[in-house]
Amino acid sequence: MEMSSEFHPPAGRAGDFVLVNAGVVFNQILKPNRSSRLSMKKIRFMCTAFRDGFQSVYGARVFTKDFLPAVEAARDAGIDWLEAGGGARFQSLYFYCNEDAFDMMDAFRATAGPDANLQTLARGVNVVGLDSQSSDIVKLHADLFKKHGMTTIRNFDALNDVNNLVYSGQCIVDAGLKHQVCVTLMELPPGCTGAHDAAFYASTLQQILDAEIPFDAVCFKDASGTAVPSKVYETIRAARKMLPAGTFIHFHTHETAGVSVLANKAAIDAGADAIDLSMAPCSGGTCQPDILVMWHALRGTEYELDIDVEKVREAEEVFKDCMKDYFLPPEATAVEPLIPWSPMPGGALTANTQMLRDNGIMEKYPEIILAMGDVVRKGGYGTSVTPVSQFYFQQAFNNVMFGPWKKIAEPYGKMVLGYFGKTPVPPDADVIELAKSQLKLEPTDRPVLELNDADPTKGIEATKKVLKAEGLPTTDENIFIAAACKEKGIKFLKGEAEIGVRKIDKSVEKEAASAAESARSADTPAEYTVTVNGKEVFMAFEGNTATVDGKVYRVEMRPRSSGSASPASETPSAKIDVTAQMPGAVFKLVANVGDQVRDGDTILILEAMKMEIEIASPADGMIDEICVKVGDQVAGGQLLARLK
Repeated sequence: MEMSSEFHPPAGRAGDFVLVNAGVVFNQILKPNRSSRLSMKKIRFMCTAFRDGFQSVYGARVFTKDFLPAVEAARDAGIDWLEAGGGARFQSLYFYCNEDAFDMMDAFRATAGPDANLQTLARGVNVVGLDSQSSDIVKLHADLFKKHGMTTIRNFDALNDVNNLVYSGQCIVDAGLKHQVCVTLMELPPGCTGAHDAAFYASTLQQILDAEIPFDAVCFKDASGTAVPSKVYETIRAARKMLPAGTFIHFHTHETAGVSVLANKAAIDAGADAIDLSMAPCSGGTCQPDILVMWHALRGTEYELDIDVEKVREAEEVFKDCMKDYFLPPEATAVEPLIPWSPMPGGALTANTQMLRDNGIMEKYPEIILAMGDVVRKGGYGTSVTPVSQFYFQQAFNNVMFGPWKKIAEPYGKMVLGYFGKTPVPPDADVIELAKSQLKLEPTDRPVLELNDADPTKGIEATKKVLKAEGLPTTDENIFIAAACKEKGIKFLKGEAEIGVRKIDKSVEKEAASAAESARSADTPAEYTVTVNGKEVFMAFEGNTATVDGKVYRVEMRPRSSGSASPASETPSAKIDVTAQMPGAVFKLVANVGDQVRDGDTILILEAMKMEIEIASPADGMIDEICVKVGDQVAGGQLLARLK
């Protein structure tokens, strides 16, 4: 075959050429020469390691003192744009670390230096919680984050309901902070249509412009990392044409689906000015791609990261040493091929697997992830980013634990009924009816702030009353902590918070190894095969957990004295057992011993997966015994109370 050598001038950017050969078009990007390096575009980046990185790997459960040396090392490496708080890293400090998030921000600023751009994450009118807030709390959020040394707030709404960004964005600017307004992205599960295409994102951006929301930058935020690179390119290219010249465009993604480097490159090619990158051990997998990985991916292109790569390597070694004692979940380090079918943000994925481990039901994780797709399809296509991603996970969790669509998770139900704003498409009609029936709420189209400002349980004055009733000072910080964290915030302020950070306890490892060796030497194995009614069942015991045919249960074993009462005498036939429907922690005791209850009355409340689960009386009767106390971790089927 005769070869054609016809050349055509470049049709695209400088450095491209097109070779027409036998009807086939080849595009090749030439490596810039030394003179062209002067015109290379420097791509800016924010280092997310100490906020989104912590959320995506450790469920946001990290002590401040442990990571500050890594912040110092990043500063010394020339990294001056750092994500420093907000999002899940606000509530988690009170829920799991017994630390004050405002103290953490102060320490972060002192370490990073006065000139660093310290950025935080806000969820529109939800600010830094799962529940939405009243206007005065939204304003207080911006004022306090400015007071405690933050520079910029990235502000998004998971439903892309621009009404939720108008007032929150104005408060950020009025507080003297930089406002990075967001359009939230994801890929719908295969087979779904109706939103989340480039035209939908362009429409959302136009609504932001029409609402005249003040902003310093626009961010396209893909928390699940599922938006395909071609759509990222098309979306940002359209935005560049829509926005005033010189508008700063930022792109955010995760490596969860394995396409983050491609998506970042597509965003840069389309005209983005900045991307988000992280540092090992909080990079790749459920996190953002590593700074070093992206630096390598851009070699030989017309783009470069303005970094000293050797100093960044040194900073990463310091960071790895800081985090060496923390439990690193295996799912945090891997690409999940099924995420496009069940879009789950990296930050929510590990936070939820940590809670599944807390409750001893990690084996349910694959089923829950598979159930996510149906929940997204029927929920109105809100972007899978907190808080909506948590609503999706909670409903998928309920569908696995109680049966498909048997129990509506309250936040998911409120979302489909309109209490968090307008979903991109109408939710499934049957699900709306289920939510109406179970939650006893009617659908609404009232603005979220209007609803919350009319709610007597929300706002500064209502929160002050709660603080005063507990004998706590009514400082601005305390008000915001109590409003955002509710009962757990009050527990922290009263000095009653608990620690839920997962570290590798070396002493426990040694004790476990010693105990195992003693058991072997004493010929007392910890694993058994038990035959029950002719069927073999595998059982293993370790500490206070028992594994039975692959399912893990929390147990308590003690010797039985010869004088112990028989089961029949302990539990007379006239008594009715009340058991846990699922694992969780005892959150609140509603009834007391001696109380008369009716069938369906709430006896106590469990907390699991950030949900409050009411345990109802199965019959009319009197509370004869409460078998648990607040804070107890209970297993599915465990006895909680008895009626007579």
